[in-house]
Amino acid sequence: MASEIKVEVIRKETIKPSSPTPHHLRTSSLSVFDQLQPEAYLPLLLFYPNNISDDVVNNIDRKSLFAERSKLLKTSLSEALTQFYPFAGEFEYNVSISCNDHGAGFIESQVNCPISKILENPDFEIIKHLLPTAIQSKQSEAGHLLLVQVNLFECGGLTIGVSISHKVADASMLSTFIKSCATIALGSASIASDQVLLPAEFGVAATLFPPQDVFNSPQPIMELIKDNCITKRFVFDASKIAALKSKAASAAVPNPTRVEVVSALIWKCALQASRSNMGFIKPSSWTHAVNMRKISGLAMAENILGNFVSFCTAMTTESEVELESLVDKLRKGIEECKEKYSNGFSGEDAFQTIEGLKNLRMKDSIETYGCISWCRFSFYQADFGWGKPSWVSFSSSESKNTTLLMDMSDGVGIEALLSLEVEHMAIIERNEDLLAYASLNPSVV
Repeated sequence: MASEIKVEVIRKETIKPSSPTPHHLRTSSLSVFDQLQPEAYLPLLLFYPNNISDDVVNNIDRKSLFAERSKLLKTSLSEALTQFYPFAGEFEYNVSISCNDHGAGFIESQVNCPISKILENPDFEIIKHLLPTAIQSKQSEAGHLLLVQVNLFECGGLTIGVSISHKVADASMLSTFIKSCATIALGSASIASDQVLLPAEFGVAATLFPPQDVFNSPQPIMELIKDNCITKRFVFDASKIAALKSKAASAAVPNPTRVEVVSALIWKCALQASRSNMGFIKPSSWTHAVNMRKISGLAMAENILGNFVSFCTAMTTESEVELESLVDKLRKGIEECKEKYSNGFSGEDAFQTIEGLKNLRMKDSIETYGCISWCRFSFYQADFGWGKPSWVSFSSSESKNTTLLMDMSDGVGIEALLSLEVEHMAIIERNEDLLAYASLNPSVV
């Protein structure tokens, strides 16, 4: 399939903020949370099948329609960058962003197939070409902190691929930015509107959580461990989520969340695959990224821009691999995190958390897993004037023992991108416990 589908770049340009950044805002200091992120790019893909009938499209001409939509995206991006001005700047190694209106990269490409061909059989080897840069890119390679790639399909459908440096945004911030761009595109907000975040918010994080000199060295703080990994997509629809929640409920956790039960099931099956290959189960950890805006207790936390993410970790010994037990451990991990940080969170806390994770990953005696959930963000609401996306996805990270979770379009089901070593994946993708609740890479349409 990969040899049949081609993504051809037809135009590249730079989009500047619609108004120049004032001189007093020309430097945006990183917070310690920004410093702790790897120099990598968050990937987001929004899929918009053609919602206009063939007769109308033929009369309008697909390329003219694409040009019109592309122009609207560029205009809304330019206006949004006036508010989110660090996104148009340049990263100065682990100290600050030079908000010099360098601009965002904007790429137009065409794909030699209908969008349905991608949606019927998602292939991440192809999907990654719909993004403007690779996850592991450095700014020096990508050229911009923010890049947008708009891909036109033969049917008139399009995808919007967004890559943003993790140094200026986490998933929550990316969601806010996409929402603002869409609001501007629909004409219901302008750069003067209070519906778009005010630039003053950018300085808050670095003031509350000052950067640490210890993180200024060129050595990466957190690296993506790839090894011999492969990524597969597992989809848990709403009915299977309900059944799984019922099965995982216990006296300790009578009402588990959908993220907890999906995480626990994947953790359990991954441990079973590991035991099958090694002949025994190691003690294991499951580390979950936590949006600190939700639990920090700070009044302005919801509007903190940049990164505001920490991690909580659950541990299990070799004998504890029952679903209910793992759900209980995940719940306790989150509750401990909330209790610990509800009255504040310091740069030293962030440093100790990362050091703890690094030490865990270095222990061969412990099997470590990580999970990042993008559930409950508003990506499926991103309407730029031609309807909401039918599918939202991200590129596979192929980072060892990593699970990425995303909402399905109904907001109830969950898609999981699971990256494991090849020999472990060969077992887990046939695991009957997993396949009782998840479908392996089903059609989106």
